[in-house]
Amino acid sequence: MEIALIQTPLGIARLAGDKEGLASISVLNSEEVPATIIPEVLEDSVYQLREYFEGTRKVFDLNLNPQGTDFQKRVWEALLKIPYGKTVSYLTLSKTLGDAKAIRAVAAANGKNPLWIVVPCHRVIGSDGSLTGYAGGLYRKKWLIDHESPVTQQSLF
Repeated sequence: MEIALIQTPLGIARLAGDKEGLASISVLNSEEVPATIIPEVLEDSVYQLREYFEGTRKVFDLNLNPQGTDFQKRVWEALLKIPYGKTVSYLTLSKTLGDAKAIRAVAAANGKNPLWIVVPCHRVIGSDGSLTGYAGGLYRKKWLIDHESPVTQQSLF
């Protein structure tokens, strides 16, 4: 498994993958140093993430290889269908997967998503519109939702 550490507006991201695909992306809460050399198998992932943060990429085109249970993978596949700039509730996501009563299991699988940003778990919110549960911290979730928002707030001053 190859590793790359890159600087993002939300901290250092750790990417891991091999020729089978991108296995994980996580944001670190430590003072790691970004890599100066990116392994070849991760170059496209790094490039596309940088485009995302620059605001020029809305859809990722990467070979993904996350590890998880069949149920988790079903949830992650459903997350991939949430369009850029849109949000859905955990309840709506559960209904999409065929069982509104599975909301806790869906939320747990969402929280285990190993592919930060690329599999957009940040686009899932509470039924009341609140920003609930985010492994990377709610301030990062808010930043990502604001980053993807088609409406930009203008300052009066």
